[in-house]
Amino acid sequence: MPSSNSPRIIFLSGGTGYIGRQLSALLLERGHQVRALARAGSESKLPKSCSIVLGNALAQTSFMHAVPPADTYVHLIGVSHPNPSKAEQFRTIDLASVQAAVPAAVAAGVQHFVYVSVAQPAPTMRAYVQVRTECEALIRSAGLNATFVRPWYVLGPGHRWPYVLVPMYWLFEKIPATRATAQRLGLVTLQQMVRALVWAIENPAHSVRIVEVPQIRSTRID
Repeated sequence: MPSSNSPRIIFLSGGTGYIGRQLSALLLERGHQVRALARAGSESKLPKSCSIVLGNALAQTSFMHAVPPADTYVHLIGVSHPNPSKAEQFRTIDLASVQAAVPAAVAAGVQHFVYVSVAQPAPTMRAYVQVRTECEALIRSAGLNATFVRPWYVLGPGHRWPYVLVPMYWLFEKIPATRATAQRLGLVTLQQMVRALVWAIENPAHSVRIVEVPQIRSTRID
């Protein structure tokens, strides 16, 4: 496995999305190679120095040929703005995309699989948490070295309404009985998520590693 200061060759699914666009730009800036999976017509959302792979994240045969020689696979595919009404989409998109990604990563000999999951356990969004738990299990069962990054809600452009909950979070973190849950299900910013993902990519896991909200918030990169 490459050392922590080695440039990576990264296959990125979900690179045109909310987190992916910021992540791909920073990875390229830091000297890594990024091969980004994109649907035809969405290529303009990616940085110009990305290597673009046209394909469908739900159809393994449309992209698996382009995963090699990547040493790192970063999977960001998921339903945008998840809510309980999208339970079926969590299975047909989120789960189906991991079912396609894992065998492609294994066949390519990928050394580290980075997956954006969700904070768990949680008292709400049960269908969403269940699917992400199933996705983690698929990755584990494949024997991949993996990092599961588990945010609850990522604040950023178009995703700001939970700021109204900040006083409630502050209160719950002060109460011993609710402190652990409030910290596990805390809010993180888009910048914190991107930093945590870059750190995970540049410091590959040996077996399976879980990065939860407190670590997402505190992660720093040089």
